[in-house]
Amino acid sequence: MPEKESLVAYCGLCCLDCHGFTGKIPDLARDLRKELRAYKYDKFAHAVSEQSFGEAFKEYDTCYEVLGAMVKFRCKKGCRNG
Repeated sequence: MPEKESLVAYCGLCCLDCHGFTGKIPDLARDLRKELRAYKYDKFAHAVSEQSFGEAFKEYDTCYEVLGAMVKFRCKKGCRNG
């Protein structure tokens, strides 16, 4: 029973359902960053951000940075096991 309790995080989620524990979201974020680099999407985002329809692309660097943080959000022990 203590082993099963260790898979219940303080937030109430089961670790087996957590994106950090499964690694699904970090893996997707890593893969997206890789594709964005391959396509030099930063250059596209900069160019299109200067157009009236591309204003949201002004935040591209912030978005890319957030994806980087998502890549690092991995957990193999569960919250209770530190």
